[in-house]
Amino acid sequence: MHTFEELSLEFKKKFEIRHFPQEPASLYEPGEYFLGLGGKRVRPVICLMGNELFYEIGNDAYNVATAIELFHNFTLVHDDIMDAAPLRRGMPTVHTKYNPSTALLTGDVMMIVAYDYLNKINTAYLHRILHLFNRTAKEVCEGQQMDMDFEKLEAVSPEDYIRMIELKTSVLLAASVQMGAILGGASEHNCGHLYEFGRNLGIAFQIQDDYLDAFGDPAKFGKDAGGDIRQNKKTFLLIHALETADAAQKAELLQLMRDNPDDKVAKVLDIFKACNVDEWAKQLKQQYLDKALFHLDEVAVTAVRKKPLMQLAAFLIQREY
Repeated sequence: MHTFEELSLEFKKKFEIRHFPQEPASLYEPGEYFLGLGGKRVRPVICLMGNELFYEIGNDAYNVATAIELFHNFTLVHDDIMDAAPLRRGMPTVHTKYNPSTALLTGDVMMIVAYDYLNKINTAYLHRILHLFNRTAKEVCEGQQMDMDFEKLEAVSPEDYIRMIELKTSVLLAASVQMGAILGGASEHNCGHLYEFGRNLGIAFQIQDDYLDAFGDPAKFGKDAGGDIRQNKKTFLLIHALETADAAQKAELLQLMRDNPDDKVAKVLDIFKACNVDEWAKQLKQQYLDKALFHLDEVAVTAVRKKPLMQLAAFLIQREY
């Protein structure tokens, strides 16, 4: 069995080739630029890990992993446009470095090339993989739309936010590990528990992401601190603060969201800390991690084979970037 770090290096070697034609350079160079920014590559590598849980990693798993990474980067390019984000992984976003229209097309091409890689796998698995990939792709778009819809609402319930996170973040992680397992010949029982492992891990991952956006070190996180606060994103932190704040704090929060003053981030963070939102988020993150590990424990393979996935789960929810 390989560790996440070992498989990350192996995937990096295979992924860091040119995925697009040379011309027109004005379309394809932005794509190469964005893919060159790197990232943790969690989703494709967890696909490889799901595969190795049951069988030796083969070309089909690498092709699906590559498709997953291209799809994920497609969503990031488009998300950055919608969020008006200037930085991604500490570097200018595609729409900032080039222009929004080119960024849209760059994302589109990434998605199309992802299907080229899926089309390379054994036809015995193609229908099932395509069905899961397409369902997941639609769900990610639904989650992104819900996220944007929430920006217009004064209040969002925790249940609605969790559903949005499941769609926008968790289902891709869940599908990635399940697609790897499918290619490895896993049973329906094992595939189901691995999907739930990924789904709950994805929610814990997003709680950590929300936390880092507010309280993380921008130099490590690679994004401007307080980006979600500036965008009035209904994160776990804001939802909990609105639920637990006293009348004066809630009134101030709502006023800050409406007026967007220059010192908005600092003032919102002060309210978050007064409401102990930071400590609450850490506890909630642990709850979802525990659920994820329960489902991993239910997968019917020896414990030693599951150890790399357990280590990955611990890394994702303890990271500072």
